[in-house]
Amino acid sequence: MSSPPPLPRPRELVVCSSGTSWDGIWFPMRHVALHLSRQIPVLWVDPPISYLTPLKDRNTAAALRRPRLRVVQPGIIRLTPVTPPGVSRPIMREAARLAARDAVRRALRRIGATVRAVIVDSLADMLDVAPGARRVFYGTDDFVAGAELMGVSRPWLEQAEQRQLAKAHVVVGVSPVLVDRWRAMGTEPVLVPNGVDAGHFADCDNAPLPQDVHLASPIAGFVGHLSDRIDLTHLEAVADRGISILLVGPRQATFEIKRLDALLSRPNVEWVGPKAFADLPSYLRMIDVGLTPYTDSAFNQASFPLKTLEYLAAGRGAVSTDLPASRWLDTDLLSIGASPPRFAEATAAALDVVRTDGLAAARRAFALQHDWAARTAELAQLCGLPPGPAGDLAGVAAIASLKGVDR
Repeated sequence: MSSPPPLPRPRELVVCSSGTSWDGIWFPMRHVALHLSRQIPVLWVDPPISYLTPLKDRNTAAALRRPRLRVVQPGIIRLTPVTPPGVSRPIMREAARLAARDAVRRALRRIGATVRAVIVDSLADMLDVAPGARRVFYGTDDFVAGAELMGVSRPWLEQAEQRQLAKAHVVVGVSPVLVDRWRAMGTEPVLVPNGVDAGHFADCDNAPLPQDVHLASPIAGFVGHLSDRIDLTHLEAVADRGISILLVGPRQATFEIKRLDALLSRPNVEWVGPKAFADLPSYLRMIDVGLTPYTDSAFNQASFPLKTLEYLAAGRGAVSTDLPASRWLDTDLLSIGASPPRFAEATAAALDVVRTDGLAAARRAFALQHDWAARTAELAQLCGLPPGPAGDLAGVAAIASLKGVDR
């Protein structure tokens, strides 16, 4: 009796090594991976977790129970590397680095596909994990400027940044500030700004009404992480004018506790907590103007907030503090308020504008120019991928029964 033919395998794939978990907030790499997976299979690599992480974070416990290499949807294979604890100490940090790289290499051997490119959006040492692949450092933030924000040693971040720039075949920055910074360090970075899932927000006026919003209209809304990146003075100035403010997103436990508690206690301010990406259209349906109230920090100046384009994709008005990324958009559909009084004034003025069908359509059309499909096509070209379908997605489905590779 002849043996059955071997299962098909993907011929090629792209590795997306991310600084955030597949289960986490939808940051740029998540959108890029989803769009790439329509063209070529993707191996998504979570940030490493240690065996002790579930003791502090119950949400990660499932990652240790499930196979660490698994298909999460057509075209996307997910790997969760598990490393020794104590990565804050130099010796253990090196052990964790080597363990994570080894986990990726074993996963690639298990899958058996040629790696066309490795895209890394963090300072994880993964760029050269697949010999012969195109190495793309996808810089979504100024990591060194965020040393204090992340609670990580600045000298270590500087060393890791230099390593990424030296190893990468292509350096991508999401903002003009990042591109200028890395060009001054002797590289030739490419500007690929952040995008928006325009289709996800296009029909938010017909999204289900949320049951936990009780504010009087009109409403100014903020969608994102209430953290040290946010300038509460700007939100307070808006609230001082009696404007209803809806806050959607998680709250950093150590962020301006008394001031934030005071803001949330106001009758015209409501916080509904974190929401899934799938539910955001319902909350954007409730707001008339979206707010991007970032502090004037080096980290924020180098950023490119996703929320601003998401507000416009929903047909809403948008007001931002004075960020280079906001000025780069170069549109009168976005108002900029550099100081708290001007930010509050711009918000009030934006709320006074009647949202006609034509104005909402113009906002959506502008956002569509920045859709993630176009951004991912730019990255795919930088990865050396041909336009159009390039991979064997049937091969990905065939490995759905793979078991963990590092048990």
